[in-house]
Amino acid sequence: MTDRRGIEIDPDVAQAAALPEDLNANVVGVYTVPNTDRRKWAGLVYLAAAAGVALAITQGLPTGMWLIVGLFVAIGVHHIASGWDLKVRETEALDLANKVVGFGVGHASAQLTFQGFRARPIWNVLVFSADEPPTRRALVRINALSGEVIEQYAEPVPEGELS
Repeated sequence: MTDRRGIEIDPDVAQAAALPEDLNANVVGVYTVPNTDRRKWAGLVYLAAAAGVALAITQGLPTGMWLIVGLFVAIGVHHIASGWDLKVRETEALDLANKVVGFGVGHASAQLTFQGFRARPIWNVLVFSADEPPTRRALVRINALSGEVIEQYAEPVPEGELS
């Protein structure tokens, strides 16, 4: 494996599949999902805005603006509380899914979703078998903080669905 982090496509596979340029990482460049710990910075901005409005209230703004201060504080605290540092990135999620499905993987796709009030990051990895056309598919859900496989579901691809 190379030291590049992100979703990569073997150039020969991309050419054989006639992959459009806008989907080809070799043309567009490596794509990585941004780390959700960036939310902490947004939370700090909201808390700073709350402090600024509170200071302005002491200088003469209407006291009804305390609602805005409360709203900014609530949003800021939520952003800070949901700013998780992703321990499992795209490539690791794809590798984990490949190991647990029980068949050789061809095409795969990873999507980062969020669960619960604190928006815990979860990878949803959809994989298809390596045969052409694929005969099996699976969905693997992986905790992006611990790498734990939360659940998986595999099934045969119904005939005619991929044609």
